[in-house]
Amino acid sequence: MNRPLIAIIGGTSFTTLDTLKITHRETLSTPYGEPSSPLIHGELGGQNVVFLARHGQHHTLPPHRINYRANLWVLHHIGVQWVVAVAAVGGIRADMEPGVLAFPDQIVDYTWGRHTTFFEDNLSHVTHIDFTEPYCPELRERLIQAARTLGIMARESCTYAATQGPRLETAAEIRRLERDGCDIVGMTGMPEAALARELGLRYAACAVVANWAAGKAFGVITMAEIERTLASSMIKVKDLLAQAIATLEPK
Repeated sequence: MNRPLIAIIGGTSFTTLDTLKITHRETLSTPYGEPSSPLIHGELGGQNVVFLARHGQHHTLPPHRINYRANLWVLHHIGVQWVVAVAAVGGIRADMEPGVLAFPDQIVDYTWGRHTTFFEDNLSHVTHIDFTEPYCPELRERLIQAARTLGIMARESCTYAATQGPRLETAAEIRRLERDGCDIVGMTGMPEAALARELGLRYAACAVVANWAAGKAFGVITMAEIERTLASSMIKVKDLLAQAIATLEPK
């Protein structure tokens, strides 16, 4: 059986990947507990791919309760080298309107109380990682080129604010994030990106702007609005993934 080269982590409204030609499902345990979902193995873009639903198969895990360590550890354990993380976000920057895709190149972590590292127990030495560039430049470039090829409207550089959730932010909090230089806001970007770096995984994010962040549009933010935007946007995401994944090679 060929090992999967690439993993896709699906976020809100992306708990399945119907374009994946499924070969089998796999349930594994880890030293850090249970992953969010079984691993769905298959073929996409001519590559062996594994899909993991970040919030669980039925979207029951809130952002602060996701077992990020188990998710990343199990992908590394089965031989994954590349990880594309799909996530729904709110738009802060003026051009981050609902429906566009964004490929962040920086992240600011506002989360707390999560397990943020593999390097904390029974260490022979203290371990630090370089996180200057939190996303893999090569994988980001493959995603950007895929969007250009397909004519998909995308933002090629931005800063992701990772907040605690599960509640959405206040308008004052969004103003603070904007002053801090953040362009989009989500709840799952950290510690996922840092854990991937600790394991040497080539990780990048495809953020789907689902709604304007608090205070950036009139009225309240509703889940119905978010779900409508994501339903149409995920069609573009699936096309993008197939296009980008076809260009990836073993490292």
